[in-house]
Amino acid sequence: MQVEPFKKTIWSRYRSDGRHDLAWRKTRDPYRILVSEIMLQQTQVARVAKFYPKFIKKFPDFRTLARARTPVLLRTWTGLGYNRRALALQRLSRIVLEKFNGRLPRDRAALESLPGIGKATAGSLRAFAFNEPEVFIETNIRRVFIHFFFPRRKTVTDRELERYIKRTLPKKNPREWYWALMDYGAMLGQKGRGANPNRKSAHYRTQAQFRGSDRELRGKILRILLKYGQLSSVSVVKMVKEPTARVQGVMSALAREGFIEKKGTTVSIKT
Repeated sequence: MQVEPFKKTIWSRYRSDGRHDLAWRKTRDPYRILVSEIMLQQTQVARVAKFYPKFIKKFPDFRTLARARTPVLLRTWTGLGYNRRALALQRLSRIVLEKFNGRLPRDRAALESLPGIGKATAGSLRAFAFNEPEVFIETNIRRVFIHFFFPRRKTVTDRELERYIKRTLPKKNPREWYWALMDYGAMLGQKGRGANPNRKSAHYRTQAQFRGSDRELRGKILRILLKYGQLSSVSVVKMVKEPTARVQGVMSALAREGFIEKKGTTVSIKT
C-alpha cells in the first residue's frame, strides 16, 4: 500500500479543484451538518446545494424543525425526492430534544438509534460534525479506493476497503480528508472518464428506474395535496391518471407513514 503518494495525489487535487464553496462545509453546527448528510443520501450534490440554504433558513435548528407542521415541512423539502427523509429528520429532531438535551449525540450507537441514520451516515456524522477519525464508506470514497488499490480486481468488498481507509485516515482533521476523498471520487464518477470503479464493488446496485415507479406516483400525490388541500380520493385518482387500485394502495402507504390522513372519502396532508 503506497500511502504517502496516494495521499499526496488526493490532497493536491483537492487544493486545486475541491468543492470548497459548499455551504455545509462552512459550518461546524452538528444540526446543519446532519441536515446536509440526510439530504445527500441518494441525491446529487448540485440538487442539495440548491435546496439546503432554503431549508436551513426555514428550519435553523432542531426545535424549529421538530415543531414544523407537515405541510410546511414537505413544501420546503419538495424537489429533493425521497420524502421519507424529511419526516425521519423531524422525528430525529424531536428525539434529540427529548433525550439528548437538544444536542446531536457523538456516540456511534446513539447516532444509529436515531431515525434515518444507518451505519454509513453515523460514520459520516462522526467525521464531519465532530471531526472524529471514524472509518466509513460511501459511493465516492468507495470509488477512490477501488480505483487506486484494486485496479485489476473484478470484485471488491467493503470490508477489504475499510483496511485501506483506516490506514490512510489521519487522526488530525479527518473531516477535510474525507472531503478531499469525496471530491476526487466525484471527479472519477464524471461521464467520459472511463468505467465506473464502483461496478467492481460487491455491494454495487443499480438504482431502480424512477419514471413510472411508485416513488414517482407518491411524489405526484403529495404535490397535488399540497397544492389543493383536502380532496376526494376519486379526484386524486383522476388527477394522477393511474389505475384506482394502484393509487389507493400508494395512498394507504402514505397514510401509514404519516404523510397523509384519510377521513371518509377525502384525503389531505397530515397536520
